[in-house]
Amino acid sequence: MYQKVDTNLNFVDREKKVEEFWKENHIFEKSMENRKEGETYTFYDGPPTANGKPHIGHVLTRVIKDMIPRYRTMKGYMVPRKAGWDTHGLPVELEVEKKLGLDGKEQIEEYGMEPFIKQCKESVWKYKGMWEDFSSTVGFWADMEHPYVTYYDDYIESEWWALKEIWNKKLLYKGFKIVPYCPRCGTPLSAQEVSQGYKTVKERSAVVRFKVIGEDAYFLAWTTTPWTLPSNVALCVNPDETYCKVKAADGYTYYMAEALLDKVLGKFAKEEGEKAYEVLETYKGTDLEYKEYEPLFACAGEAAAKQKKKAHFVTCDTYVTMSDGTGIVHIAPAFGEDDSRIGRNYDLPFVQFVDGQGNLTKETPYAGVFVKKADPMVLTDLDKEGKLFDAPKFEHEYPHCWRCDTPLIYYARESWFIKMTAVKDDLIRNNNTINWIPESIGKGRFGDWLENVQDWGISVTVTGEHH
Repeated sequence: MYQKVDTNLNFVDREKKVEEFWKENHIFEKSMENRKEGETYTFYDGPPTANGKPHIGHVLTRVIKDMIPRYRTMKGYMVPRKAGWDTHGLPVELEVEKKLGLDGKEQIEEYGMEPFIKQCKESVWKYKGMWEDFSSTVGFWADMEHPYVTYYDDYIESEWWALKEIWNKKLLYKGFKIVPYCPRCGTPLSAQEVSQGYKTVKERSAVVRFKVIGEDAYFLAWTTTPWTLPSNVALCVNPDETYCKVKAADGYTYYMAEALLDKVLGKFAKEEGEKAYEVLETYKGTDLEYKEYEPLFACAGEAAAKQKKKAHFVTCDTYVTMSDGTGIVHIAPAFGEDDSRIGRNYDLPFVQFVDGQGNLTKETPYAGVFVKKADPMVLTDLDKEGKLFDAPKFEHEYPHCWRCDTPLIYYARESWFIKMTAVKDDLIRNNNTINWIPESIGKGRFGDWLENVQDWGISVTVTGEHH
């Protein structure tokens, strides 16, 4: 039987009456009290930031997060649903910076860290009432009277306890993490922040001659960041691609990728039909592994010697592509995620000849020069020494700081890491016990992430992200 619905029924009023009934009769509290002898099903709300307003997207997340605890309650479980508030990170800091008229890390430090933190603790509760009203309106049940708050000492102490347990299990270590870094503000940026500041720029790249030890020949390598060349400690080839040793029409003998020979050396054919190069030998990338070359800059060779580590040889990694450059890339582990990974794989020395202000250090010939201003100086010097093969212009999207418009650099900062790779098998085994809906999320997106899990950098403060 179908029952006709009154066309004058006001659904909003009806919802409000239900909401009032729940509050007046303490229905949420009774749902726990009536099941206190039942098995506990624990739910902690993934916390919102209370100094930002709720929006339409939060309706979906609140409803989904309410659905499972409500289902478990109906199954007889005792479900204490603890609300929470995220009181750290970029949203809070930005709100306070606007209020105080501050701009960036230096001005915050001048204002004073303690009073700034005090302002943050006050600002974070700006929209608390709005969040509570919103949650109640969409039927979201949670214990708002006794929430967990991330700046409360008991919460912070629980994190220190967890870190101590991780340390006891020998899963905590110190290393370096490559982050997008603003040298003017002196702070790393989150992926979200980086995405706000991309600009199209035209710059000069560098195709450089690296002298092979024991041969009258050169590795021809490409980089889009000439300022990183003083920190060069290795070259990298693709292990599966074909490489050639060729005698070029400019009189030099080069090693480079077969797929890019015509693109790079073709210009030496002055007339149609003339050969720009002669292939002397052919190799797989792996044949070149560990082949040594002379340091491009003396400072990098000296740094490697001080660290008593082998450097200035060819490494292999599949990230090297045949779409641009020469099929050989230069490696500076302090200035790129792939470079850093290869540095760890081959135990390369850590050479970082750039300071926190983005200036090259005294070890280099460009002491005190900002990295982007050093580019043309590096190219000029390499050209004078006969080490620069070419400096082609290229147009690309480059990230700039959304706050101050300074070009960002990918920069290694000291960090503590949790050794996730050591517990990878446990993570995958536990994931396989979860009933994912839809299954493709657990087996696909999340499962793939676990298969490729990396060690977790937790102590680099990346504003706007939780690490």
